[in-house]
Amino acid sequence: MSMTRFMAAAPLPQRRFGALLVSSICLAVAIGACPTAAQAQFSGNTSNDVTSPSSTDVSRVNNPAPAATDSPDAVQRLRQPAPATYGPRDGQPEPRLVLPAEPYKPGEFEQYVQQLVVAQGSGTPQDVRRFGANLVTDDAIASATQDPLPSVPGDYIIRPGDEIALTIWGTVDADLRLTVDRAGRISVPRVGTISVAGLRNADLADAISRRTAQTFKNFQLTATLGQVRAIRVFVSGYVQRPGSVTVNGLSSVLHALMRAGGPSVAGSFRDIHLRRAGHEVAVFDLYDLLLKGDRNTDQLVQPDDIIFVGPVGTQVAVLGSVNQQAIYELKPGQTLDDVLAMAGGFSAVADRTRVAVERLADRTNGHVAQFALPAQGGTVLGTGDVIRAFSTVTSTLSLGSQNERIHVDGEVMHPGDYILPPGSRVADALRAAGGMTAAAYPYGTELTRDSVRQTQQANYDRALRDLETDMSRTQASQRATSAEELNAQSASATANNRLLERLRQVRPTGRVVLQMPPDATSLPDLPLENGDSISIPPRGSSVGVFGSVFNTGSFVFEPGHTTTQYLALAGGPTRGADKNSIFMIRANGSVVSAQQGASFWRSGNSLAETVVEPGDTLFVPEQLNKSTFVQDAKDWTQILYQFGLGLAGIKTLGL
Repeated sequence: MSMTRFMAAAPLPQRRFGALLVSSICLAVAIGACPTAAQAQFSGNTSNDVTSPSSTDVSRVNNPAPAATDSPDAVQRLRQPAPATYGPRDGQPEPRLVLPAEPYKPGEFEQYVQQLVVAQGSGTPQDVRRFGANLVTDDAIASATQDPLPSVPGDYIIRPGDEIALTIWGTVDADLRLTVDRAGRISVPRVGTISVAGLRNADLADAISRRTAQTFKNFQLTATLGQVRAIRVFVSGYVQRPGSVTVNGLSSVLHALMRAGGPSVAGSFRDIHLRRAGHEVAVFDLYDLLLKGDRNTDQLVQPDDIIFVGPVGTQVAVLGSVNQQAIYELKPGQTLDDVLAMAGGFSAVADRTRVAVERLADRTNGHVAQFALPAQGGTVLGTGDVIRAFSTVTSTLSLGSQNERIHVDGEVMHPGDYILPPGSRVADALRAAGGMTAAAYPYGTELTRDSVRQTQQANYDRALRDLETDMSRTQASQRATSAEELNAQSASATANNRLLERLRQVRPTGRVVLQMPPDATSLPDLPLENGDSISIPPRGSSVGVFGSVFNTGSFVFEPGHTTTQYLALAGGPTRGADKNSIFMIRANGSVVSAQQGASFWRSGNSLAETVVEPGDTLFVPEQLNKSTFVQDAKDWTQILYQFGLGLAGIKTLGL
């Protein structure tokens, strides 16, 4: 107990203050009004702001009088108490060693995710850390001497070592700072000892007022918490610095946890237990504070409490067009929608209809699962998943720096979409898809590419415009000398217009012809582009014959058979067939015509002697009138080969 002022008389004249101060202190020590040496040592307080009483006043302190009256002489002016503080006393810091926050050390999963981010772009990529990592590495929190509570809560329990700022006014005037002793009591002059340990802060003033009313009447008082005691709690589990930490009595679970350096790289942000006297008091989820600003479960700690941090739970990373790229910790059962909400949702330019999820188990093959939103938003995620949200705007990265999204299907072990690093090749995509199956037919592989399709489409559109111009010029130059010629020209123009309409419906496929022998067991190792699609069919068992033949259709493949033999199976060319324009589309997309002669891979003197392979298609055009656009344009072989129309184009044209 430390008495700073206690007066029941009018202020003394200024000239007597120094002498009376010395004599009063000596007299007080002699008669026992001052605290004992043991009390002074425990409280750690020294007298301050002392107004010396007269000898009569000292006598009143040591010999309490009956209840005071309302005499004006007993009424003193109101003294404002010194402001209450919740940090260490001046010159007496808390007995603890403040350690600065340690440099952040990412965990293995964070390093793995960072590698993906580096591979995704150029320059200096943004660090993707655990959500909440900045809280752990905050030096201000780690070295703070007090918990950032705005006031002392009403349920705070008074304990030995707490300091109480007591102000009384009315018939008496007192401004005291009293320290709760080891027995849990404070000593108020002329009132006596009051037991306050175990009281709630909200009940403190009432308890002191009831005890003071036994001695005085017609007074008012306030009792607030001044200097808060230091307490020791234990932080264990997966934390940076496990062990005991010293905090003040107003500290919460969060404050004590931060003093211990926060959760380690293996520690959970969502599984923090507060244990007291062998019982679990609360479970604290830091995400409630970080995401919602909710500290309802962040309780005040008490002496000898144990804070246990459990191991980290399921971790997933969210990258791309979201508001907060980070690594998030999930509770069991949380879904894709939950994670996207933690990441702040999609950015303004994000594609909200889909995301890609890269499973950690598929890290060696690059397999990527596509999830349509919102239909698949309820998908439960697994540890190590990496969710990518895509932008709807053009990437700011150069093509050589962008990841490549490749689609692989057909006869592979794991068909699907794959995210491959820049510079990947066909072999990388096949390796990611688990390789080809035993039934694969590499010669028939279709590699389609968007850049090729766009080029083919542009060239094809330009050729159609030129063709239409030539047809108009040809029709305009023709002169009919008879009704028969006029009807023939009209019919020819109608037929050409219909054919032109069908040509406008054709869309190039963007197929890249892979030059390889029919018996190849692997694909050419070409560089890939973003958006490429690789489709590997099974080995075919048929050969198609279409066009101007008597029996169009597919025929069973017979090894060694030539085009002549397959034309015979189809009944041969009709009378209106253009035998000089017969061509064959190979399974690899290349075109062989009668004008080219032998096959690329077989010897012979003509197309008729070319050996047919599984998946090849023979086409016999009709013999068109020489006045049609074919005379002025190009033969069908050139059109199909140069513009990549393929079999779909043949069927659309109906040739």
